[in-house]
Amino acid sequence: MAQHDYINRKPKNSKGGKNTPPKKPFPTFLALAALLLIGGFSYGLWYIKHNATTVKVDITTQPVKKEPEKLQKPVIKPFLEEIKEHEVKVEVKEIKSKGPYQMQCGSFRTHPQAEAMKAKMAFAGLIAEIRRTEGSNGVWYRVRLGPYDTLRQAESDKNRLKRIKIVGCGIWGWT
Repeated sequence: MAQHDYINRKPKNSKGGKNTPPKKPFPTFLALAALLLIGGFSYGLWYIKHNATTVKVDITTQPVKKEPEKLQKPVIKPFLEEIKEHEVKVEVKEIKSKGPYQMQCGSFRTHPQAEAMKAKMAFAGLIAEIRRTEGSNGVWYRVRLGPYDTLRQAESDKNRLKRIKIVGCGIWGWT
């Protein structure tokens, strides 16, 4: 490799090596537009000053006192009287409850797992029960809550469980 002599090397430009950006041209169009706007504004002010009509304002020393208006009783229209005497008849249908509800929040193979879920629910203030069921695929321990009289009560407890991060609970009719 060839060696370069950087010490004796002269800078490319004559100002000591610093590159200065080229000067921008004077914005003649913007300056002309600004002068026209200022001239037009000052002409407008001069025109208003010399051509405005003067109006004499009569200044009174004492303010005029207004007499308070007398309040009049509102006139009740005949249709308002009819409305007051009218009765509205509404049919009230009784909402039939579909029966008690239960909520199942887990089904586990071992009893200790079901007990752990029941303990989490107890911290939320809910009392759960564990049911042991035997099926064709073995023994399961189900964690259930209920009975609830209405679906709304069951949904309320389900939302309480969601706040403590127990999700996936299902609500069914009580069997």
